[in-house]
Amino acid sequence: MGGRATDMVLLDENGIRCDGRRIDEPRSVSIKAGVLKNADGSAYIEFGDNKILAGVYGPRDIHPKHLSDADTGVLRCRYHMEPFSVTERKNPAPSRREIEISKVIKEALAPAVMLERFPRTVVDVYIEILQADGGSRCAALDAASVALADAGIPMRDMVSACAAGKVADTIVLDVNNEEDQAGQADMPIGYMPNLNRITLLQLDGVMSLDEYKQCIETGIRGCKLVYEIQKKALMEKYFDGEAEK
Repeated sequence: MGGRATDMVLLDENGIRCDGRRIDEPRSVSIKAGVLKNADGSAYIEFGDNKILAGVYGPRDIHPKHLSDADTGVLRCRYHMEPFSVTERKNPAPSRREIEISKVIKEALAPAVMLERFPRTVVDVYIEILQADGGSRCAALDAASVALADAGIPMRDMVSACAAGKVADTIVLDVNNEEDQAGQADMPIGYMPNLNRITLLQLDGVMSLDEYKQCIETGIRGCKLVYEIQKKALMEKYFDGEAEK
């Protein structure tokens, strides 16, 4: 990749971004469900150049026992970047950023999962970032949601996630790595389309009130596009697989 992000033209006079996309165009997204034989549910996502694997285990007995809740199940999430996932080798130990994103993903998934049906148990979600390319928390959330559905965990809806942002004074859909580093703002959004409910909303940067509203609308539009791909991944596993038998 030539030059630093700050040396790049993020948006040209024709409204074309540094990776050739239009301002309202997401990166390519592909999802495959049921990729891990030993997990109760799993998914693999490629979101742009992000490559992410998610595995779900549970509901199962929780250890240590004092962490159990008599009224509901417990959801635990671990977001982990492999040392080879970024250009400069990452320390394998969990970073503060990974701990923060693990918490963010857990809180974004919690409204969707019917944990009250499984008191005194735990559902564990493990997310491995194999390759990072900006927007990995949204892509990880998308994969985790499909993995939960693949595990047969009762859910009110899947959570779909996509970021919007502000680049060269323009609101754009699905911020890439260069735009994240050199752009003006980044807004990851998690959304349950059937319930019309936002479960994740973060903002890094500065916007006017009108830009803020436009950015949310743009991000939700991206979430709805991802939602169709999530449903397709599950349909391909459970219905196409049955048709082949």
